[in-house]
Amino acid sequence: MVTQRAAAASQGPAPLVLTHMEVFVVNLADTEAKSYLRVGIDLGLERHDPKDTRHSEGAEQVPAMRDAIIGVLSTRHAAELLTAEGKKKLKEDLLQALNGRLPAQNVKEIYFNEFLVQR
Repeated sequence: MVTQRAAAASQGPAPLVLTHMEVFVVNLADTEAKSYLRVGIDLGLERHDPKDTRHSEGAEQVPAMRDAIIGVLSTRHAAELLTAEGKKKLKEDLLQALNGRLPAQNVKEIYFNEFLVQR
């Protein structure tokens, strides 16, 4: 007999619903000079109902999502964001901040579609 969990696991991961965020422009935490980050982000949210194909899940939470993202972005320094490891760490911290603040949204992926650091 196949359990529900085993059946769900055999179907693979649930497809993600993408939520597009407007571009962020933030001051970075560099103290020696003014630095800015311009970043475009899409969020991959776990779909609550696999039969639901809407792409608007989480739309009502966008202001809280943007606030959480800005809070993380503004703590970064330009030098760390210029490395691949820095971008990876940023994604991890964004996931943690978003899921900590809005656990019902169940953000699974962060996708950068634009990334510019200006010093």
